[in-house]
Amino acid sequence: MTVAVETGTWQLDRTASTVAIRHRTMWGLVTVKGAFAAVSGQGEVRADGTASGVLTLDVATLDTGHAKRDKHLRSADFFDAERHPEITFTANEARPGGDGTVRVDGRLTVRGVSRPLSLTATLTDVSGDALTLDAEFTVDRARFEMGWNQLGMMRGVATVTASLRFTRAAG
Repeated sequence: MTVAVETGTWQLDRTASTVAIRHRTMWGLVTVKGAFAAVSGQGEVRADGTASGVLTLDVATLDTGHAKRDKHLRSADFFDAERHPEITFTANEARPGGDGTVRVDGRLTVRGVSRPLSLTATLTDVSGDALTLDAEFTVDRARFEMGWNQLGMMRGVATVTASLRFTRAAG
């Protein structure tokens, strides 16, 4: 089943969208979870059904529920929010599958380092004027020059979970 989405410009609904991360730390014994409070973006659906767009996260809004940890995550050891205040994902092409999935190919930029990223999202809750894309994928933080690992506490990859609600832009 292919879901048709209207062509044109779509704007991210900031209040109905979430981007969260989780990472196992303390030698795999503790899972740290956090979310970005400020997320923005937009996309363009083309006549052939493919799409492109950009998603931006404000690094300073990362909240794990622990102020000291959040300050450390924003430091040069991790996200370096002072020098690199945003994380961006530029979707060069999003192509719908026949099963409600969307194959997304793009570039993720963290700390000024840009790497290719491909993922599969699920298109949910589609209407003429709104849609939601849900995705979960992993990111190897070492690929973005985040190698801080005191006493070997942090291993593996971070998992990113996104639920992105878009509405048709007026016009």
